[in-house]
Amino acid sequence: MTPEGFLGLDGSCVVPTSPILDAESRRFNRLDAAWLAIWLVFLAGLAALPPRLEWHKQVILLAIGIVQVLETKIISQFPKRGVSYVILLKILLATVLIDHTGEVGINSSYYPIYYLPVVTAALYCGPWLTLFWTLLASAAYCSYLYPAMEEYELTPEALPYLALRIMFFFLAAMVVNRFAQQSQHQTRLYRELAERLAETNRRLEQAQAEARRSERLAALGQLSAGLAHEIRNPLGVIKGSAEMLTQKLQASDALARELAGYISTEVNRLSDLVSEFLDFARPLHAEPHPADLIALLDRVLQIVADRFTGKQSSGIQEPGKPVRVERHYAGGLPLVPLDESLCEQAFLNLVQNAYEAMQEGDHAGTLRVDVRPAIQNDREGVELRLADTGPGVPEELREEIFNPFVTTKKTGVGLGLSIVSKIVDGHHGSIHVENAAGSGAVFTIFFPIGETVEPHATGELRSAWTGEGARPHTGVRPHTG
Repeated sequence: MTPEGFLGLDGSCVVPTSPILDAESRRFNRLDAAWLAIWLVFLAGLAALPPRLEWHKQVILLAIGIVQVLETKIISQFPKRGVSYVILLKILLATVLIDHTGEVGINSSYYPIYYLPVVTAALYCGPWLTLFWTLLASAAYCSYLYPAMEEYELTPEALPYLALRIMFFFLAAMVVNRFAQQSQHQTRLYRELAERLAETNRRLEQAQAEARRSERLAALGQLSAGLAHEIRNPLGVIKGSAEMLTQKLQASDALARELAGYISTEVNRLSDLVSEFLDFARPLHAEPHPADLIALLDRVLQIVADRFTGKQSSGIQEPGKPVRVERHYAGGLPLVPLDESLCEQAFLNLVQNAYEAMQEGDHAGTLRVDVRPAIQNDREGVELRLADTGPGVPEELREEIFNPFVTTKKTGVGLGLSIVSKIVDGHHGSIHVENAAGSGAVFTIFFPIGETVEPHATGELRSAWTGEGARPHTGVRPHTG
């Protein structure tokens, strides 16, 4: 018996788990059935040999056949002691058969029946346990010496012959056990190789998906940049004209002044939208430095909490439903190489999306924030999990949620999560989403700490991404995701 499973009589490995329904497993099942049929034919042949009229012999052979048929079920039913039960039954039946197939049991021609429990032990057990069961089977066979010696004398010529039979029991046990151990070792190697290949294929598929997404993002970024620049100039003209029209009209025409105000408001909204397109289109060059991820995260949580409780100085944001934030931070976390400004923007998008998702329900929501050390693809790092109690992400959108223009909201263009993904990729990290067991979405971000991202950004590119000045852009508009 091994931790991986049991070896069948044909040398195949029988693992006590759910069967794998594929063509290969069906082929081995048919092979097992063929070996079982051979065993039954062998037992039927023994039944046809003398003594044919000994009904005890036929009953014992039938019992041996039943044990052979039920062997796998017995072992599966009793994982710890099933092998011992099967071997003991075979030793017992072999001992009884010897008694009914010879005038003197020790001289019975059916003594090779003891090979059956010996070989079974060799297939299922380790070397030392195989020796134990072989010794027990030999002792059962030699037990017939005592009644035989009461009537007959053991000659010096018969003793080596008896020893030869016993030695062949042990020889067969060791040869079969050696084969079984090698077969088990090869099976374990094949299983480990299959697991490594499966993991390699999974990583390859993930890398291919990320590469395809990066190509789509690059193409869409170029298109968005061109359109945004072409749209921004006419918008500036329209906005300036509307403001001049409002100043000229003064109070002479209230309706015209109101319409001009609508024009200015919508132009501002379109201008914000164009800025989002430009943010998405600009090349991202992170400047990571060792940073305290927890401090950055707490600052973002406070900003969003103030925004949704109406504490913003602008007064534009209406107070929202209260959200309870649960923080679960592991102790002794290392500093993480981050571009704080870019990561702040990414965290703002994610946390604000979670708040907005939980505003749709009737009850207050809960945002759980977990930060802990993690290892991903043999890289050490820190894992951040944001779990909300909102409606979650629809199954059909889960694979596309980080693509541009994919959103679950009624408003917005769906660039927020694309920008978040772009920022995480710029840190050589990873991000994925899944739905929680009850309700809500869980965003998991991994930042590696064993590698550094080379800073390529110039001051110009940096100010273009985060806004003028060195102050991190904490007033980011709510990107829709």
